[in-house]
Amino acid sequence: MKIDAIYHLSHIDLDGYSCQLIISYTPYVIQSYNANYGAEVKSRLEEIIEHIKASNKHNTLILITDLNLTYDESRWLNNQVNRLNEAGLAISLTLLDHHGSGQESADKYEWYYLDTTKSATKITYEYAKTNFEISLQEWMPQYVDIVNAVDLWKQEETFNFEFGKVLMRLIADTKELNRITFGDDDRLYKFSLLQQAVKYISYENAHIKLDNAIHKIKKDFFTIDTDNTLDNLATKYIVNLLGKQCAKMTIYYKGYKGFLSYGVGNTSIIGNGFLTTYPDYDFIVDISYRGTMSFRADGKVSVAQIAKEWVKGGGHPNAAGGRLIGFKEQYRYIKVKEQIEKLIANAESVAGDLAYNN
Repeated sequence: MKIDAIYHLSHIDLDGYSCQLIISYTPYVIQSYNANYGAEVKSRLEEIIEHIKASNKHNTLILITDLNLTYDESRWLNNQVNRLNEAGLAISLTLLDHHGSGQESADKYEWYYLDTTKSATKITYEYAKTNFEISLQEWMPQYVDIVNAVDLWKQEETFNFEFGKVLMRLIADTKELNRITFGDDDRLYKFSLLQQAVKYISYENAHIKLDNAIHKIKKDFFTIDTDNTLDNLATKYIVNLLGKQCAKMTIYYKGYKGFLSYGVGNTSIIGNGFLTTYPDYDFIVDISYRGTMSFRADGKVSVAQIAKEWVKGGGHPNAAGGRLIGFKEQYRYIKVKEQIEKLIANAESVAGDLAYNN
């Protein structure tokens, strides 16, 4: 089948992102997604189907790597793809995985490729060389072996295993960008770190040298002009990313203009940085995955009053918080905004002066 576009869903660990890194060297239009196990997998699959329907593209491949689907998820996805094809779209489906828990689905569906002897990265690399156009890089064979060694915990492959452990921690500890709010940017950040890391493979004591260099590699990614601490560089970068999403992340309450972020965290620094950079906003509120709300303002409105009216929270005029009871973790920003807009609609009639009082 001719392929023009790939919708690629993968796991959120080293193996998962490495699969996507390999596929990024193909010439196709690629839309990438990441998911951890549990409810997020189905949520991402639903998102992919929605995007395919909206794009109305033909010759599209849904590629899933380093994630095993339950039997129900596999059946649901298979039915969705069949319906798309019956509607005239040319959609194909391939899953490349190594988790034995996917055996039931692999036995049922021919598109479900399972090999428990290899990492998903190795399976994806071998599959891509055979089935896709791909720009093979000199570092790829050994990199694939490194990921394979650490993912399957092959301690006897000393070099690959030790270097792989550093790569594994590099991905696990790379949390500067929130992957829900900044999915594409977070993924490119991780790709950049891995691409810099492979340059150390040929060094003596490569794993130690890479371990020592991680902080600088991260800073180099975020540095735009002048050097600074990693926290300050990342904050400036995040504020810039938030600014690019103003159109979809702006909310209004009683005439005041607010900015709604999800899972960004570090609201004291990032929130105040945002309000300084974008003074047309009156307040910012960040929602955590558990429904904790952190408000910041800069003298134009009392966020303590907003927190009180929204969730019976409180705090100071410029810094307040609360908790959204019954909030369920969401994997798409739009779902969070829909909940908050309903909350705002219900709170609009609540009496209270939001003016900042010294």
